[in-house]
Amino acid sequence: MLSKAQAKWVRMSPRKVRRVVNEIRGKSVGEADTILRFMPYTAAREVHKVLRSAMFNLINSPKRPVSEDEVMEMKVVEAHADGGPTLKRSQPHARGRAFPILKRTSHITVTLSDV
Repeated sequence: MLSKAQAKWVRMSPRKVRRVVNEIRGKSVGEADTILRFMPYTAAREVHKVLRSAMFNLINSPKRPVSEDEVMEMKVVEAHADGGPTLKRSQPHARGRAFPILKRTSHITVTLSDV
């Protein structure tokens, strides 16, 4: 059984999200849930939302629902954060120049499986 959840256009740099995602990849869902709940990074909250979404996709599946205990024993097979579109802004600088500000976004994907 496979479940996939995705959060797109999260207003956070993919580099910051990747350090959180790398911690949960390959772990069981219960362990990943605990790690994300106590991680001090802001990105952990967004990744936790995506993980919970993938869990509840399996629990509330119309074809073959799975119990919550079975979901907690599944593995995080695939987890990655890709870069989304960058919002370009500029800030005034000295002597009439402009300084570019890149507001990065990311797409977070988490896949769970019972393999």
